[in-house]
Amino acid sequence: MPMNVPARSGALDLRPLSARSVVLSLLLGTHPPELPVRELVRLVERFEIGGSTLRAALSRMVAAGDLRRTDGGYRLSDRLLERRRRQDDAVRPRTRAWDGAWEMVVITATGRGPAERADLRARLTGLRLAELREGVWLRPDNLTRALPGDMDRVVQRYTARPDRPSRELAQDLWQFDAWSGTARALLAHIAGASDPADRLTAFAAVVRHLLADPVLPPALLPADWPGAELRAAYGDYRRELTGEVRARVHGT
Repeated sequence: MPMNVPARSGALDLRPLSARSVVLSLLLGTHPPELPVRELVRLVERFEIGGSTLRAALSRMVAAGDLRRTDGGYRLSDRLLERRRRQDDAVRPRTRAWDGAWEMVVITATGRGPAERADLRARLTGLRLAELREGVWLRPDNLTRALPGDMDRVVQRYTARPDRPSRELAQDLWQFDAWSGTARALLAHIAGASDPADRLTAFAAVVRHLLADPVLPPALLPADWPGAELRAAYGDYRRELTGEVRARVHGT
């Protein structure tokens, strides 16, 4: 079963951003991740969010534990900063030289309900594994990451060297054309986007798409794979957004 990627090559998933998403993006663009209310109001106006919508979003975020009130402003909670750190690690995964070995994860737990099975499948996909057959997941062993400790109860991890040619196996497990087509469509869209709200929406889609990049060894990828280019574009935007927030708030 191929890794979960957009069904149509080049299809863009440009979901309108909520006030919550905009606030989080702006707070992560300053250090420490804290802003006075008056500055948040000024900043979100660029993204077509009014003051009443912002205040309602802030109240909900405090109640949900996303934000903490400070003297005159709001700060990201430690929980949310940790979650964003994990996402950033996923967007920019650490790799190592590949020696031809594959990581194989076998589901050993039984008696799980549909919700538990679906959650485990989502977590394995998030770890950039692909399902070879029911209960057996694979990927080239080129990522410097461990499986979460709580997975020990339900899976066993092995190192394997499949008999099939690795490039052929990778092509069966991942939909290269679909992922690369959407990546190129995103690159074309952000190259022509100038409106701040449109750019933020587009780069939110870039993040979602990068999380579905299998991050395979170069030897297994098509020659024109756009993963590195999409990551570079996202990195440039993060630096741009961080610079804008700092300049507006701190005058630097």
